[in-house]
Amino acid sequence: MYIFKLRFLLITFFSLKLLFSITVHAEEKVYIVGVVPQFEARKLTAIWIPILEQLTVETGLQFKLEGAPNINEFEKKFMAGTYDFVYMNPYHFVLGNQLQGYIPLVKDGSKKLHGVLVVQKDSPIKNVAQLNGAKIAFPSPNALGASLQMRQELHDIFNIQITPVYVNTHGSVYLNVLLGDTQAGGGVGKTLKKQKIEYQQALRVIHKTTPVASHPIAAHPRVASRDIEKVTAALINMGKTEATAVLLQGIPMPQITIATMADYEPLKSMNLKRFYIQPK
Repeated sequence: MYIFKLRFLLITFFSLKLLFSITVHAEEKVYIVGVVPQFEARKLTAIWIPILEQLTVETGLQFKLEGAPNINEFEKKFMAGTYDFVYMNPYHFVLGNQLQGYIPLVKDGSKKLHGVLVVQKDSPIKNVAQLNGAKIAFPSPNALGASLQMRQELHDIFNIQITPVYVNTHGSVYLNVLLGDTQAGGGVGKTLKKQKIEYQQALRVIHKTTPVASHPIAAHPRVASRDIEKVTAALINMGKTEATAVLLQGIPMPQITIATMADYEPLKSMNLKRFYIQPK
């Protein structure tokens, strides 16, 4: 009788333990992370997977990187609220905040974002006015510094007309200029510095846009506040240790700091919606 009861208790105990384990596993949340496709997919994966793995170590949370083939598809996803956490350009953040309530967590504090207009180093073009009527490469219509601000300033400041050519990534912009397919191209300072040295040396910057706060990592408001706090603290902590800070430099976020709504308020007065193109 005693053995029977003991066996029954053991079976009950392990059954409950198994049930608890299955329930916990079933309820384990996997957060979807989106990244603006500034670089080609392989490079973005190489940068972000180690970061997400480290975040799991530091927070105990699970993350899944969900790519987008181009900025147009990326815009559709964040506007629909697909991403739980997302690295996006500042104007995308303003839109994401208005449409979905995205909350800024961290940004790079070392430098502000500015667009750069580049030509071949030996190009006869010396100033922006000479580009009137020219073909200019941009990663996409709505890349902030590289395209939105750049086209706004070419129109408002220099009063020139151009033919935009959208080539999906910043890397493709620089290659189009180097190959002579376009007379100039719009990028940003940070992505230009990520190019091969020989590419950088073969290009010349002829204009920089007005600096704005850099790309934030933001969270959707549906994410539990305790998890937002964990992720924010972990990212800041990663920036304090050499072994993990090097991971953030790939984003690039060499000096990670807290981001606030006030950082992105100036964008609202630039009237960039004149040049914004809704994703199809």
